[in-house]
Parts: sequence; C-alpha cells; structure tokens
Amino acid sequence: MTIALLTASGISERIKQDIPKQFINIEDKPLIMYTLEAFEQHPSVDAILVVCLDGWHDILKAYSKQYNISKLKWVVSGGDSNHASIHNGLIELKKHCNSTDIIIIHDGNRPMISQDIISDGLFTFSKYGSAIAYVPCTEVVFKSETKKNPYEEIPREHLLRTQTPHIFSLEKLLWAHDEVEKRKIKQPSAACSLMKSLGENIFFFNGSEKNIKITTLDDIDIFRALLNLSERKDFKR
Repeated sequence: MTIALLTASGISERIKQDIPKQFINIEDKPLIMYTLEAFEQHPSVDAILVVCLDGWHDILKAYSKQYNISKLKWVVSGGDSNHASIHNGLIELKKHCNSTDIIIIHDGNRPMISQDIISDGLFTFSKYGSAIAYVPCTEVVFKSETKKNPYEEIPREHLLRTQTPHIFSLEKLLWAHDEVEKRKIKQPSAACSLMKSLGENIFFFNGSEKNIKITTLDDIDIFRALLNLSERKDFKR
C-alpha cells in the first residue's frame, strides 16, 4: 500500500493571517485541498494521512467531504516541530499499515505537486529504496555569518535544493525516528537530513520550480499566478 503523509500543522507565523495558511482560500478553495486533490487523483496512492493543527481536524474533514477526497483515512495532531509532526503521523500509520508500505511525506502547503513528480518519486523509490525531490541551484550562493561580508562562494553545481515529497518505507522511517531518540540526535528539519545524519544513502529525482512551498504572502501571489496559468492548454500540473 502507498500512503501520502501530509504535514499541515503549522501556525503561519510568517504569513501573519488570522487562519493557518493551509486553510486560506485561494480561488475559492482552501489551499490544503489542492494538495489533497493531487494525491487523490494519483492512481498509485491508496490512502492519505494528514497531520493537522489542533482545532482544525473537523474543518479538514468537512472540506475533504465537500471536495470528494475519498482517500483521506486518518487525521492526527501535529507536534512542536516538523520532525515531531511526522513522527505522530508515523505512529498512527504503524497501527494500520504494514512495515513494507510506502510512505510519501509531503508538505501540505506545496499545492502544485504534479502527477509526474509523484510518479517519478515512486519509480525512484522502487529502484533504490528512497526518493527525495530536488531542483538544481541556479543562483550564485555565498556563505556568510554577518550577511554583510560574504567570505565564501559555494559552487552552485554542487548544490541541490530539496523539496518534498520524500519517499521511504514505513519500516525505515520508524527505525530512523527511533534512532533519533536512542542516539540523542538533534531533531532534523526533514526526512532527507534525518537519513543522511544516520548514514543512510538517499537518492534524488527531479522536482520542479512550480512545486512551491507556501510560506509567505509573495508565495500566495505566485501560486495564484500558477493556477491561472494552469488554465492554458500548454501548462501541465
């Protein structure tokens, strides 16, 4: 079985809106519904779990019913970090799923994920046992502690900007999260950095610049523009 684990428990500190960004209406639809629809429509995805902000569970379920999201099976509360929220989702999945089931971890506020990205990720996972979406770095990058006098340029051809989805087996993810506790590792910000800190090999596949993460008001404007562009025949989501 293939399960999408969507994180949607942030409190939108950077957007500074009255409601969490994942529930902001964009073109008359809550942002999180665009993400859910992408996984609902993919034939290889069997079920969806959403890690949701407390107090919004019933609202999420109501919206999912309204937008015919039939694959949503579980809604759990988030933790005090992205790592903790993913862990909460994994613990719930452990109750219902097999250890060999495939888990697609994806940011709930990346609503433009395409069917091709999901398919490419699952293909990479089938070959290597892990899959991390990435885009190449095209900008000149400097390392600086003061933000005034950059002292090191990092060759951009050596840099990869990771995105979600991150795809692993449930067994591997549960093991990795257990190891964080056993080894007293500082909680990582993402599954890819977690696996790397544990010495695991990770394999990359092509993401997309369109697969944006909504964290600021500017991102919402970009998302609206991409939605309008999607009405053109030459745009493929």
